[in-house]
Amino acid sequence: MAITRVAAAVVSRADGCVLLAQRPAGKPYEGYWEFPGGKLEPGETPRHALDRELVEELGLVVRRASPWIVQEFVYPHAHVELHFFRVFAFDGEPQGHDGQAFRWQRPGAFDVAPLLPANTRVLAALALPAVMGITCGEDLGEDAFLARASRAFERGLAMVQIREKAWPRERRDAFASKVVTLARAHRASIVINGSEDDVRRLRADGVHWTSDALGRATRRPEGMLVGASCHAHDDLARAASFDVDYAVVGPVKATSTHPDAKPLGWEGFERTVARTRVPVYALGGLVPEDLERARDHGAHGIAMRRAAWPA
Repeated sequence: MAITRVAAAVVSRADGCVLLAQRPAGKPYEGYWEFPGGKLEPGETPRHALDRELVEELGLVVRRASPWIVQEFVYPHAHVELHFFRVFAFDGEPQGHDGQAFRWQRPGAFDVAPLLPANTRVLAALALPAVMGITCGEDLGEDAFLARASRAFERGLAMVQIREKAWPRERRDAFASKVVTLARAHRASIVINGSEDDVRRLRADGVHWTSDALGRATRRPEGMLVGASCHAHDDLARAASFDVDYAVVGPVKATSTHPDAKPLGWEGFERTVARTRVPVYALGGLVPEDLERARDHGAHGIAMRRAAWPA
């Protein structure tokens, strides 16, 4: 079966809601809800198709869109390759030019049904926050770090990776338990840079694999978030084969924690994550002001160590 290439848009409003459209009568899966978009015409790039389809379908003119993830799905009638973009700025108000209904929906709280099966993975990715904090208790001291972490959670930090590799397990676990308790009070997610057993013992939300752990993996742990550190496109392909929830790629900029690592730069990062099937956090020397630039180069968001925990 030939592959049909499609551009799909995750159109976002300022309040974080995204746009879903209902497939009109007479089309396969009529009545199902999907992200708007359409097939690439001969000679078109995914971005050109995105711009054209949003004008034709909904009367929206794209002002700012960023490549995000690529998904494949085999329906009974077609094998589709969906190139998803995040659309952050547009002109116009949605109008169903094909008579289709549309709804604004909040990620993690969609209430329209049924949804196209190809969108299942996309919905999970949209629920991931834009910023991941990485702990640095070793640098700041435990008490100082926990005070900063409490303030970061209060300001809205929603995902944290516990990464204290220099500490013995007992010390790391005691520290992690305190961070997990803080996170629970603010409904934030915690992933452990370690093993599946660590996650279950500490009652965290997920595991973060190092690149070495990704290379040794034989299966995806069940019942938890799974992320992975990646350095090349092949690493991302391996991570996708385990259906991980996210990946982290870097360093984008020079960083004191890995002084010998050659920075990718933003262009190198974009080449590495091109056509990724996994939402990717950019990492390495980043600050909050880098978020929009990271998205413009294909990132889902950014991961930060020291900059996630301002005094």
